[in-house]
Parts: sequence; structure tokens; C-alpha cells
Amino acid sequence: MAEDLLKVEGLKQYYPVSGGLPGKKTFVKAVDGVDFEVKRGEVFGIVGESGCGKSTLGKAICKLIEPTDGKIILDGEEIQDYNSNQMRSVRKKVQMVFQDPYASLNPRMSVRDILAEPLIVHGLAKGKKEIDDKVVELLRAVGMDDYHARRYPHEFSGGQRQRIGIARALAVRPQLIVADEPVSALDVSIQSQVLNLMSKLKKEYNFTYIFIAHDLSVVEHISDRIGVMYLGNFVEEANKENLYKNPMHPYTQALLSAVPIPDPNVKKDRIILEGNIPSAINPPSGCKFHTRCPKCMEICKREAPKKYQVGDDHFVYCHLYDKDNPAVNKTESKSPAKDTNEPEAEKEK
Repeated sequence: MAEDLLKVEGLKQYYPVSGGLPGKKTFVKAVDGVDFEVKRGEVFGIVGESGCGKSTLGKAICKLIEPTDGKIILDGEEIQDYNSNQMRSVRKKVQMVFQDPYASLNPRMSVRDILAEPLIVHGLAKGKKEIDDKVVELLRAVGMDDYHARRYPHEFSGGQRQRIGIARALAVRPQLIVADEPVSALDVSIQSQVLNLMSKLKKEYNFTYIFIAHDLSVVEHISDRIGVMYLGNFVEEANKENLYKNPMHPYTQALLSAVPIPDPNVKKDRIILEGNIPSAINPPSGCKFHTRCPKCMEICKREAPKKYQVGDDHFVYCHLYDKDNPAVNKTESKSPAKDTNEPEAEKEK
């Protein structure tokens, strides 16, 4: 078994909400008690609908926002309580590639200055010549030319800007790169180029990636293992072969049923989820997915599911796989509740 580079335990990220009832604090529970590990040298993909907490989780891991609770163990160090000075040495171990390559680059700085900044801050190069040489090396590593160092972000296309963002993350030779939807803002043809570049850099520098995306086909292409998120929690974790061939959680099954197939002669059943995603301010009790789950049981409304192993490196957070619980075995599946705040409808006679 490969060594764990990153271990996350019970991570929570709550945002306070202004207004509401006097004397009562309310929070958006963006990430609500997440546990997972990332092995050294692998690509761990995180997928889910918009608003499920993927990007917030990535920022919390990099300590770009202060987590509300939980542990973040990076290369044996517990970093969740580190201040900005303590994080300076950790920044060389973990870097982030952002979704919008234009917003993440300073428009007033040339590419040379953007790439030179981390080298100077971390003392990785001294003197103008050494810095310039390393900047050129970084540009070539991401498939760009030397003269691009003199240009500014607005002079590049979206794909080129993302390459600059990757080069900036590459500058400190990190162990872990958190890529937050790095290709979602790019054309499909450019997406493949950036994905191939990231795969090439991983092989050359032995990086570990956390790859966040909502596009299941993109995640399948680049990931080794995948975690599926729903409303601030993981619902399933597995290697990509098991997840795509044998999804176990009802939510994962619904997501994969929506992936288009290029062959018009191949037909597959679509799983249509009822209702909307509940509010992260007032999430449902028990399993958060039970309000939309076609296999909802009574226990799902009362108790949050534990993590159950259903195969080799395949884990599911779902009561359907709790074989030791008599309530699961005896309770028949029911339709999802429409609103957890309303009393249940009377049973038909």
C-alpha cells in the first residue's frame, strides 16, 4: 500500500449567515465532516453537483480559508491550526491551480514576475540570471516559449493562462497540487491539452493531485481514485474502475446515468432525481440525500449513514449496505420525502 500523503479527518467548513432570528446564529455548512486519504503519487478526483462543497474543501486543504473543525494532516504534519508564518514552509508542499486562470493572475504583473514571485519568496533562486533561467525552465515545462515571459495575462488565451497558473504551482516543486476545476472554463479541445499536460507533469515530477471537477468524463480520464460529494459530505469513494462499472450509492448511480454516450445505438436508463438540492443552511436530518433518494427508507430520515466497505478500496455511505442493522433488512424502500420540515403524509389505507 502506498503511503498516505494527505489525511483529512472530520473536516468542517461553516460560513456564518447574517440576518435570521435574533440571538440565533445560522451557518452555511459547506463542508460538514469529511474524512478521506490521498496516497502519495496518485490522482484523487472529487466530483459532485455545483454547491456541494468541492471547491471549499480544496481551499480548506490548502489553508486558503480557515477550517471550522477537523484535522488536515499533510506529510505527517497537522496543519489545521497553523498561522500564516507556520504555513510558509507548508506552501512548498501544497499548491493550488484555480478554476478561473484570468482571475488568479495579477493583470499588472508580467509572466516573468508572476513566476519569479514564488521563487523569491521561498528563496529558491537568487540573482536576476538564476531567476530568469528558472522562469524560462518553468515556461518550457508547460509548453510555452521563452518570449512569453515578457507578456501580461491579458495577452494570452484561456488555455495559455491556465498553463501559466500550472507553471506557478510547479515553481516550488510541491508534493501535492489541488486543481480546482482547472479545465471547466476552457474549450473541449483545449481541455484535453491541459489534462495531457497535467498527466505529463505528474509522471515527470511524481506529483500527487487532488482533481476537483463536475465533469465525470474528465475525472475518469485523469483520476486513480474518486470521491463523490453531496451537500458537504462524501457519499462514495472508490477507484475509477469500480466506481464507473459498479456504482453503489443511489446518488452516484444517478450521476453516471446522466453521462451522455456518443453511440446513438446504445440506450441506457436515466435515473431522474426528484426535487431540488436542500439548503446547506438547514440540511435534512439523517442521510442528506434521503429527500431525493428513490431507495429511501425510514432509517435514512433518522440516522446519518456510516462508512461501509463494499469491495476492495470501495466505500459507501449508505444504510442499504448495513447488513447488521435489522431496521435496514426489514424496512421496505419508500418514495423520497418532499420536505423534511413537513410531517409525513398519511399512509394510504
